Amino acid sequence: MNDVAIVGIGMTPVREHWSLSLVDLAEEAGQLALADAGLDAVDALYIGNAYGAAYNQQTQLGSLIAGALGQTGIESFCCEAGDASGGVALRAGYLAVAAGAARTALVLGVEKATDVVGPARISARSVSLNADYETVNGATLTSMAALLMRRYMYEHGVELAQFEGFSVNAHRNGSRNPKAMYRNRLRPGSFERAPMIAEPVSLFDSAPDGDGAAAIVLAPAELAVDMAPRPVLLAGSAVATDTLMLQERSDPLVFAAAQQSAARALDRAGLSLSDLDLLELHDGYAIMTALSLEALGYSERGRGWAWAEDGGERLSLDGELPLCAFGGLKSRGNPSGATGVYQAVEASLQLRGEASDNQIAGAETAMTQNLGGLASTAVTHVLRAIPE
Repeated sequence: MNDVAIVGIGMTPVREHWSLSLVDLAEEAGQLALADAGLDAVDALYIGNAYGAAYNQQTQLGSLIAGALGQTGIESFCCEAGDASGGVALRAGYLAVAAGAARTALVLGVEKATDVVGPARISARSVSLNADYETVNGATLTSMAALLMRRYMYEHGVELAQFEGFSVNAHRNGSRNPKAMYRNRLRPGSFERAPMIAEPVSLFDSAPDGDGAAAIVLAPAELAVDMAPRPVLLAGSAVATDTLMLQERSDPLVFAAAQQSAARALDRAGLSLSDLDLLELHDGYAIMTALSLEALGYSERGRGWAWAEDGGERLSLDGELPLCAFGGLKSRGNPSGATGVYQAVEASLQLRGEASDNQIAGAETAMTQNLGGLASTAVTHVLRAIPE
């Protein structure tokens, strides 16, 4: 298999883009990535989108977006895995280039949530749950995260305020990111006092839905140094799945798929956790961050929350484990099916030394992990800077 490198990146700000369509966003990000790679055309296009049918009454995105980018005739299709759709699209592009099926591939994640509002959006997102047993009984992604969080708090004797540092860190980093949806900082104590969405998940816990698109151009690593001034090696890639419903898992407080995909990606990259300089986790809810840190092995069971102590200082840009350096889903915003591609673009900026006010000093290796549902699908990628 070929080693695979990232030779071009691009992304739009995450916003409520009322005046732009799903295709407009995709076209903007795609053209930015192609220009960054110095290319007019690619051999394949892989699209990550979760809710196009529900939000926008639009499918066949492979053809639609390829046409908008002037890339007709190439292999192009859409990948779906809930909020992990962007991650699995990146996995598809990685495999195509690694296998030699495509010399260059454009991976594009896009979501346009503001075409529906209020209860209609909640209903649209609930297609990621089990329709026969969960959605039909009124369950939502947030209510299921709340049940998970309540169980965790009960089993491990954790208070709600002890999760605050995850959101504080995200907003601290997002305040420096001009492409972030919410650039406000959180005052101490505001996390616990925020209005409840599904108790104990509050407004300052749940990541906001946003519109956005991000794109990456992939090529064989042996060609990358001649194609881009600062290519980034996509050193490891893996996907693992768990049951869709929490009730079917032997232990709902263990994110088994997150653990498995991370272990496989690190093994492929020939690295360990101690080699990583930064981490981009799927922080849709604070409980997901805590359980992901436990699954990856950064803390023992029931102690993932401890990384949030002292306002999350250990997770800051100059901390022990820099986490969600551009604000993560919580501050940058959650463009659902595009999230996994945003994570990879942001990690690439770090490794290229182009992260501006969000730069982590000396960053050379990164891990991104994109989750669908409550870790029903877990996609992990390991990235490394290629020395000049």
